[in-house]
Amino acid sequence: MRFFFFLLFLLQCQSILAQQDTIPTVKIDSLYREDHFYLGVTYNSLQNKPDGVSQKSFSPGFSFGYLRDIPLNKNRTFAIAPGIGFAYLGYKKNLVAEEINDAIVYDVESSFKTNLFSQYFIEAPIEFRWRTSTPENHRFFRIYTGFKVGYLLYDTAKFEIDGQTKRITNNKDVTQFSYGTYMAIGYNTINFYIYYGLNPIFKSNAKLNYETIELKTLNIGLQFYIL
Repeated sequence: MRFFFFLLFLLQCQSILAQQDTIPTVKIDSLYREDHFYLGVTYNSLQNKPDGVSQKSFSPGFSFGYLRDIPLNKNRTFAIAPGIGFAYLGYKKNLVAEEINDAIVYDVESSFKTNLFSQYFIEAPIEFRWRTSTPENHRFFRIYTGFKVGYLLYDTAKFEIDGQTKRITNNKDVTQFSYGTYMAIGYNTINFYIYYGLNPIFKSNAKLNYETIELKTLNIGLQFYIL
């Protein structure tokens, strides 16, 4: 009888040890990266507007792309992140452009039905990042500041008045390269976003009433970072 109880005790110990061996272990990645796809939605506000120029209705902007995270410290709370992306910027305004005798002439018009100026960019951002992320938790606060350069792929100005539609594509007066600074502040996926263009939208030869059009852009909206 004692031998029977001794065998039963050994079997129970082996069962407990076997159960402990099967408990899964969670591996913590202490060398994680915060690589992200990003998606932005903005309202585009024109700055340095000439006298008489104003915006009409909502001027939308969209952007998306990919950012590669490069941590700079052991805790990985500081990093830089270069990337590549695409952006669309639209402006609804009363500044119109018409092609007359192979020249682009600018004027202010208030009786139009549609007047939309659209730009399509490929962009190269680089972010300087601070965040409260840890290997165990990827929901964190962030402050990302950045600088980006955009190369204009295509632009079009559509102007409709009195049943007639006029369109100018790839306006030679539009600046080919754009650059500016931005900031994204938020928690987890959703972040407040602001971008300010440092150079004018038009070249110096674009004139309104003999004055150079020095319009710049201010984009305000939301930026979504997606792992």
